[in-house]
Amino acid sequence: MGTTNLTLLKTWGVYGPQGDSYLLRESLERAALPQGAHVLDVCTGSGLIALAAARLGAHRVRAVDSCYRAVLTARCNAWLNRLPVHVEHGDFRSCRAAHHRYHVVTANPPYVPSPAATNDGHGRARAWDAGPDGRRYLDRLCAMAPQLLTAGGTILIVHSTLCAPDRTLRLLGEAGLKASIVARRHQPFGPVLKARATWLTEQGLLEHGQTEEELLVIRADHIPDPGSEPLP
Repeated sequence: MGTTNLTLLKTWGVYGPQGDSYLLRESLERAALPQGAHVLDVCTGSGLIALAAARLGAHRVRAVDSCYRAVLTARCNAWLNRLPVHVEHGDFRSCRAAHHRYHVVTANPPYVPSPAATNDGHGRARAWDAGPDGRRYLDRLCAMAPQLLTAGGTILIVHSTLCAPDRTLRLLGEAGLKASIVARRHQPFGPVLKARATWLTEQGLLEHGQTEEELLVIRADHIPDPGSEPLP
């Protein structure tokens, strides 16, 4: 069954599906979930990716977000679509879901570079603000990825080229995963990047006059040792 006809409730203050969300969903569809897959969706927002995983036939889907409104919205969306998705409130590093292993992990974490003055961790901006280099959450996720995956498991992470995708590839490789870029998309700046264009240019993250960003999805696989069995 396809994932394009999901019913989504959109709530003020919750990151709604945008270009990065749809690029990640397309990559998940192409990844071909293994039979009986257990899936974790990190920074779920409205729950689109978690719902897509359930619609694609995952046996168990967990979703996590640190925003209470996002958790409630994702739960409502799971109910509206009659899909068995368990949504948990918390930080992906320490919540209960982090103590399990999954065949597939998906993540659309905050990744927009932001001036120090805006990093208060409150309000709508916490859905996208990720520190001066945009990697406040990406680095932590890369380090934790092996702990979240079964042997043979896969993690899919979407972010912008503004926040050093080569570093993501390197960190995942250093963590023992086989990583590569599997999808790309150019799109015009949204309101946040338009408002920060001058600052981003001053930081050397944008070219003068640049009006588009490139999004990408990085896939990393936990290649099992020969003869090993997937972890439960």
